Amino acid sequence: MATTTLVIMAAGMGSRFGGIKQLEPVGPNGEIIMDYSIYDAICAGFNKIVVIIRKDLEKDFKEVIGNRIEKQAKVEYVFQELDDIPEGFSVPTGRTKPWGTGQAVLCCKELVKENFAVINADDYYGKEAFRLIYKFLNDPDYNDNDYCMAGFILGNTLSENGAVTRGICKVDETGKLVDIVETGGIVPAEDHAEAKDSNGNKIAIDLNSVVSMNMWGFKPGLFDFLEKGFVEFMTNLGQDDIKKEYLLPTVVGDLVKAGKVQVSVLKSNDRWFGVTYKEDKDDVVNSIKALIEKGEYPASLYA
Repeated sequence: MATTTLVIMAAGMGSRFGGIKQLEPVGPNGEIIMDYSIYDAICAGFNKIVVIIRKDLEKDFKEVIGNRIEKQAKVEYVFQELDDIPEGFSVPTGRTKPWGTGQAVLCCKELVKENFAVINADDYYGKEAFRLIYKFLNDPDYNDNDYCMAGFILGNTLSENGAVTRGICKVDETGKLVDIVETGGIVPAEDHAEAKDSNGNKIAIDLNSVVSMNMWGFKPGLFDFLEKGFVEFMTNLGQDDIKKEYLLPTVVGDLVKAGKVQVSVLKSNDRWFGVTYKEDKDDVVNSIKALIEKGEYPASLYA
């Protein structure tokens, strides 16, 4: 069986959450959200796991998740570091954080030579999206520049505890991605969602809009695009841009607009949930409990 890899981006600290939210237990036996994502991925057919972490979190990750996951699938780690930048460039004075999700995935270049999916560590995506992406990545009818993205329904991704940022997707009649517009400050309203435009004015957003939750299916050729793009990003970086990030959705969106890749939007009706705010944790715990009661998961993933 061909290797199909799941790449998990887990290098970020949850500043709004107030701690390392990727390691917060949400299952009845201490399982974290990532446990359920890995379980769903393995059930779908993925057979290699690569986790992107910070070097200083390696010990915690291996103690909390790595040692038990290694019994289920091959697990490897890569480290996203601030100083891992193209030759000839330097880190701007005052910069303290790594360079964003584009750099995070680029860190995997030497480890990942096969088709792969990318997810966030602290998001629950549901079983359907993993099945759809695995099927796409193993379909011989798609070529090296055919990528995919799990498209979620906006109304299934909102938090009752505060505003969220979502990538609102424009999709053509063939199901291909045309554009992603990062939209912040989204909150649920009566029969729609609300956000604010660049002038601070309220705008209404259809709850049925398709959004990206940073769940992608890629071919190995992406790494060459990422490498070239990172050089361009660093070239255009000003010394005052100490917080600017090299973001995966922006890279993919630029590749789509340039006609270099096609991205199929695979629509999932599963409800997304995650811990954006501390108050979200209870909702996640209750949602996992309900899924276990429905028989979607065993009471203990590692019994």
